[in-house]
Amino acid sequence: MGNPKAFLTIPRQEAGYRPVHDRIADFGEVEQTLNSGERRLQASRCMDCGVPFCHWACPLGNRPPEFQDALWRGKWREAYEILSLTNDFPEFTGRICPALCEKSCVLQLSMGEPVTIREDEAAIIEAAFREGFIRPGSYPRNGKQVAVIGSGPAGLAAANQLNRRGYEVTVFEKLEYIGGLLRFGIPNFKLHKPIIDRRLHLMEQEGITFKVNSEIDLNCLPEGFDAYCVCTGTPQARDLSIPGRELKGIHFAMEMLAQQNRVLAGQTFTKDERISARGKHVLVIGGGDTGSDCIGTSNRQGALSVTQIEIMPKPPVGENPDTPWPQYPRVLKTSSSHEEGCARRWSLSSVRFLGKGGHVSGVEVEEVEWIPDPAGGRPMMTPTGRKETLKADLVLLAMGFLKPELPPLPENAFVAGDAATGASLVVRCIASGRKAAGDIDRYLRE
Repeated sequence: MGNPKAFLTIPRQEAGYRPVHDRIADFGEVEQTLNSGERRLQASRCMDCGVPFCHWACPLGNRPPEFQDALWRGKWREAYEILSLTNDFPEFTGRICPALCEKSCVLQLSMGEPVTIREDEAAIIEAAFREGFIRPGSYPRNGKQVAVIGSGPAGLAAANQLNRRGYEVTVFEKLEYIGGLLRFGIPNFKLHKPIIDRRLHLMEQEGITFKVNSEIDLNCLPEGFDAYCVCTGTPQARDLSIPGRELKGIHFAMEMLAQQNRVLAGQTFTKDERISARGKHVLVIGGGDTGSDCIGTSNRQGALSVTQIEIMPKPPVGENPDTPWPQYPRVLKTSSSHEEGCARRWSLSSVRFLGKGGHVSGVEVEEVEWIPDPAGGRPMMTPTGRKETLKADLVLLAMGFLKPELPPLPENAFVAGDAATGASLVVRCIASGRKAAGDIDRYLRE
């Protein structure tokens, strides 16, 4: 390393977010960036650990010590080449990954100030595009064809890897745009959609064929392909079947998020079709990232108020003794959307939806307690009888997704991403797509 003691004198510096009053007025990306000099200083904090837990924690097997060293030395092209060996889309993970690597960084474990690996990753790939390091590749063809069904992160990663191995790849997408979760599920303020289009254009130049509005029946796969990669994700959201569910104004989170992304892409909707928080009291049920995205979107649409409730108890701040390393730390997470205005409540179970004139007007909730299981299993939820009513003109259900049940598939069909595991992280989906591509390659070479 150029400066093995930099972590002793250089503190962690995050780029941070645009000011709240500025960012809630648009759907532009909220995250800022550092200049190249500051970014190199942050990279210098990497200690080149003998056992790099960051590498171990990354589902992709990224090599932070290596690309951080190159970045610190000002070797941006070298840093990009190292990063791209393991990650097909650093421009996605560098923006939306929860940075499992940083949770395992020795500087996090020892002093709570990990290297800014995710931000450095984003800076490297942006420099690579800006400086022209990334050029369309040409790959000799082997005469075999593979169909990728689904164009989310797993499908795109599988397609990219198969194409580079010489296969003719066709990606089928049932919706009108390519991108899956990246396109429809993640707000523009976290992932600007031209970032996706830039990568898709490159993949098309390298020979991949994309077909939109092409829903594939998994019971009848398209003919003419030597293998198939099924990357259809987890399309079914978890519902909340309580009295009053039929009232108007209650929507799955993805209905709102996907529609807003379509609006920003230029599509129009009638007044009755439009899901908007403007002038409404919004209740988000579910405390995860999708719920956070609903908060940010609601504030940008002009909500009067936003409340987020979660059935689980409030996690501790900073450290959680119940989830020590190497477990993922379950601690209180405050996103950029939470900072923009939101009341947050925990240990609340929804009892019934209340309405007026066929439209939701509130939700009756009950406080619950979580009692440790004497047998050591999952804590047991106990109702307390303490109930109250939360006002809501718009309710967004963000309680996760159901693992899909796939039909029997032929021997030459491989499943990747959320379709295989249930809802997961983008970085895990990319890793799964890469693995599926390798499995397909071995299968077709046997």
